[in-house]
Amino acid sequence: MSVDALLSVEEYLRTSYCPDKEFRNGALVERNVGDKVHARLQALLAAYLSRRRKQWQIQAYTELRIQVRENWYPLPDVCVYALPEPEGRYPSQPPLLWIEILSQDDKMIEVWEKARSLTENGVPYVWIVDPNTLESELRTLEAVIAIRDKTLRIPGTAIVIPLQEVVDE
Repeated sequence: MSVDALLSVEEYLRTSYCPDKEFRNGALVERNVGDKVHARLQALLAAYLSRRRKQWQIQAYTELRIQVRENWYPLPDVCVYALPEPEGRYPSQPPLLWIEILSQDDKMIEVWEKARSLTENGVPYVWIVDPNTLESELRTLEAVIAIRDKTLRIPGTAIVIPLQEVVDE
């Protein structure tokens, strides 16, 4: 993950990057770009969640710039907000669920650090998924939970995401 020159939040938010970059403390932070397997799982998860929008009272987004804290705009692969969703172009309210789909070049120590920072800044659930094996873990402020049956269940909600069913649809 490389870091570019310093810039303002305003400049970051009015600029498009290809591929998109995160913003942290005045610096652009490159994201590891996913391959076909990553992109497919991202699209399938977003579609699966979107089809259940009304039933689960949620809204799913891909690669949405979210202000998790001052001067930090990370980009989830997929995120889920409970309805009513926050207003504004770039939400400053953390999502209910943040989904990180691993890329071939991801370093797990960096992924875990990002998940820790996200939960410390108000994201209740960070789900880390390997798109090749469908192995995953759910990180909260209090725990790391291995998802052994490849089915994510968010406590206190109707959200149940069976990964094998998602990819087989």
